[in-house]
Amino acid sequence: MLKPIVAALLIAQTLILPLTGKRTRAIETASLFHTLFHDFFPEDDETTYVQTGDIPAMWLRDSAAQTVPYVRFQQEFPILRRRFAGVIERDARAINHDVYANAFQADYHVWERKWEVDSIAWPVLLAKVYVRQTNDASVFTPELHVALRQVVYTYSCEERHATCSHYRYPYHVYTDDRYNPNTGLIWCAFRPSDDPVQYRFNIPQNAIAVVALRAIADLAIRGYHDGALAQRAQRVAARVMTGILRYGIFYNRERGVWMYAYETDGYGHDNLMDDANIPNLTTLPYLDWSSFFDPIYINTRAFTLSMDNPWYFSGRYAQGLGSPHTPYGNVWPLGIIGRALTSTDDLEIENSITTLAETDSETGLIHESFYPDGYWRYTRPEFGWANALYAELLFRTVAGMPETPFVAGGTIVPFETLSQTPTLVPTLVQLDNTADLVRTLGALLSAGRDAAINQQP
Repeated sequence: MLKPIVAALLIAQTLILPLTGKRTRAIETASLFHTLFHDFFPEDDETTYVQTGDIPAMWLRDSAAQTVPYVRFQQEFPILRRRFAGVIERDARAINHDVYANAFQADYHVWERKWEVDSIAWPVLLAKVYVRQTNDASVFTPELHVALRQVVYTYSCEERHATCSHYRYPYHVYTDDRYNPNTGLIWCAFRPSDDPVQYRFNIPQNAIAVVALRAIADLAIRGYHDGALAQRAQRVAARVMTGILRYGIFYNRERGVWMYAYETDGYGHDNLMDDANIPNLTTLPYLDWSSFFDPIYINTRAFTLSMDNPWYFSGRYAQGLGSPHTPYGNVWPLGIIGRALTSTDDLEIENSITTLAETDSETGLIHESFYPDGYWRYTRPEFGWANALYAELLFRTVAGMPETPFVAGGTIVPFETLSQTPTLVPTLVQLDNTADLVRTLGALLSAGRDAAINQQP
């Protein structure tokens, strides 16, 4: 039970969200920290187990992505550093246990062993963000050093899958197994949605791998003075980037533009789609691959957020990206959030926030997906990753908090600057909202000193 004074303080803290039609909605600030206080569990080995919402397992991708939005609060609340460092250490140990597994149980047993290129990239990005914001050298443990080496080796190996890799998935899944072995791209088995790929080279996953490899080069020098690892990471990153630019971009004759493919076999066969799960094509600027204003990205975005994309759906209450992972026609809030985070149009962002505010749960939590003609029909009542990314969207747009870049100084694509998500409210309102968020987090941390967090999964 929360102390009465703390409970009263939490009830008093709300954000006023600007919706379309000059409407507003109040949202309890505590809901934006829900995943931090219900999905993070300290373990006896001094790591932090992060459950992905309503599924009792820890996805490498989700655990890192659920953590990144909250790292910005460590300066006001240093107590959070130990929790975040614990996520980094647990992800490192999980990678070292099985680099091809994408999800683990609390005892490190493998929950699911689907090889997804981005799965081992996300923990690297979390480590880079954390170190840059905290200068906390304690995360440079032997386990993390080994994990960074594992990531570089595995990416290099999967560039040469046929001659190097021993990965096999035990269940029959359909994938076109013809691919060009000389692209420099990393061979994939599953998408970020945990669904099998159509073609072996998934472009968004390869893009985030480049971002992660660049981060490894920095971490290797900064934390371990390991120049050899840094050089290997840079070489693999250069090959993958060249592969994306050569094989991942194609000329769409129907639209008369150059754009990114979602997947390719390297022989000229491309999968033209986008999936709501991140990394995807729509969120390339969020990943710092390109800017919002990159012409190839603009062309790609026009496709992914249109009915030409076979996984873009529209209904009475919503329109947005879906996924083969959920019932056909369902829209994913994660896709709506990704659209808003990569927009420069105030109205587009307001439309996205309006849809999210009108289709969330009664407690303000975000679902995995829902039927756009009846949002009360949904999958997964509590999706931790979506809740964290929704908080990130509101931190930026109504509290004016700066982005948390994965790449310092510019995007991976040369000569482009990092993009900024527009704010939707005046400066004084941003400051007031920031103060409310800080007060709420402080009250939650003071409520019995992490009463919710200290429970075991």
